[in-house]
Order: sequence, then structure tokens, then C-alpha cells
Amino acid sequence: MGIKGLTKLLAEHAPRAAMRRTMEDYAGREIAIDASLCIYQFLIVVGRRGVETLTNESGEVTSHLVGMFNRTVRLLEAGMKPVYVFDGQPPPLKREELLRRSSMRKDAERDLYTAIEDGDQEATEKFSKRTVKVGTKQYEECKRLLKLMGVPIIQAPSEAEAQCAALCMSGKVYAVASEDMDSLTFGTPRFLRHLMDPTSKKIPITEFEISKVLEELQLTMDEFIDLCILCGCDYCGTIKGIGGQTALKLIRKHGFLENVLENINRERYKVPEDWPYQEVRRLFKEPMVSYEVSDLSWTCPNEEALLEFLVH
Repeated sequence: MGIKGLTKLLAEHAPRAAMRRTMEDYAGREIAIDASLCIYQFLIVVGRRGVETLTNESGEVTSHLVGMFNRTVRLLEAGMKPVYVFDGQPPPLKREELLRRSSMRKDAERDLYTAIEDGDQEATEKFSKRTVKVGTKQYEECKRLLKLMGVPIIQAPSEAEAQCAALCMSGKVYAVASEDMDSLTFGTPRFLRHLMDPTSKKIPITEFEISKVLEELQLTMDEFIDLCILCGCDYCGTIKGIGGQTALKLIRKHGFLENVLENINRERYKVPEDWPYQEVRRLFKEPMVSYEVSDLSWTCPNEEALLEFLVH
């Protein structure tokens, strides 16, 4: 999910923080990419028709490999230096969100069965996409593919977005590419959306600089983190009735969530019991990341082994 409604909020209140870019603008630049999200997108979009996806002769799904290979080649052709970062163990605070996603997949499986029975092609394709889950096999296959291509990979101890942000803040990469806006909440100095878009719509890349986001919103980084928690994130529930616009007004007026909670109308806005906003705030400010990342290196592809892997 990322941060609920943040894209729309920034478009309205911080339009100058977003800039349109092309791949070629990042020639020679190191870019950290949230690999897990990319693989999920490739499985949903690449070669999909209804419930059918790209497979090899053995019937094994290959959409993620085709998508990863083609997009990585495009990045390299543009002169970019991609670094793929893979998710590790999710933080305990994400448990409820993961359970919610699992429940939604089960619901989608039931709806998919009904759509197939009814012969509804549109509904079949829609619900088929909602049943997609990335497994260990897909992760490991993509890691092997990237290694054979000579592209560095990093295994994050926990959230890939947090590890990407740490790489960018330490100067090891120029920017972070993801679709989840919480990359900004983790403090990514420079954030790219749509770089890895798997569709054929050719959506332009949007670049955000966190310094400009804060300047436009007239918030400090700590206040921005509280804004994101109030909007809704992957790590805790929300206060019913408070959307992005109201959240921004409250943070601008009261500064921090403690002050917001002291001053809002508790009859109108129901605060979840034992709302762990302080733990979530700490997670965004002090995430589990590795600072012992060795120097990144891009090597020539192992053409023979790569061809063997792709063919078989």
C-alpha cells in the first residue's frame, strides 16, 4: 500500500517537488530498485491474458524473468547502473497488513472461480491478478538472472524500501526507484516512480526530492513522518474519518501526533485502541538496515550461462 493518498496530496500541495524525467537523465547514475515490488508487477502484467501467463515448456511461470530481463536491459542501454534490493523479514508491525493481503487473495480466488464459471473474461482477468503472490522460487530465479547479467543485488535484512533509502542517504546510490511512496517516509533523498513500469503505456518517470517535498509542505522530516502515519501506512491502522487533506491540516496546526491526539474530537474521530504510532514512527526513523554494503560493482554478463539459464 505504501502511504495512502500521498501521491494525490503531493500533487495538490507540493507540485514543484515532482519533476518529469527520462531514463537517459540518469545515465551513469547508480539507482537502487525495490526488486520485490518489480517482480510482483511483472507477474501481474507481463504476458498475461486472463488467467494465462508466460510459461516455459514445463509449465513454470516465467513472466517475472522476462520482465526483469527486458527492463534491466533497457536500464543498462540508457547508461544506468541498477542495484536490485530484495526484501528480508517483514517487521512485526506489518503482520496485520500481511494478514489483510492474504485474506484479500483468498477472496479473489473465490471470485475468480465464480468469474470463470460465469465465463466473464473481464472479471476473470481482474481477479486473476489479485491472486498473485511472489514466492521464494521467483525471488531466487530473479537473483540468479541478475547475477548472470552482471548486475549487483542486495539482500535487505528487512524492508527493501528502507534499505534502498539507507543506500541513497549514504551516497552509495543516486536515487531510489519504487512505486511505494513510503520510500520518502524512510528518508530517501531522491525517489523515482514509474522507472520500472511494466506496461506499454510509456508512463514518464516522476522524480521527487524529499527536501523539496518538505519545503513545499512546510513540514520538518519528523512532521512528515507523522503525516504519513496519519494518512495510513503498512504498519498500523488509521483514524477513521481522517484522510490526506485532514491529516495535513492537523499536522500543520499541531505539529506532532501527540498534539493531534490531544486536540481532535474523539467523538468524531475514533482512534484505534493501543494505536502503535510511536513504534511506527521509530520504525520509519530507525529501520532495520545493513550499513555494511560492500562497494557495488557491475560486471560483464556471463553470456553462455545466461543463455543457458534463459533457454532452460
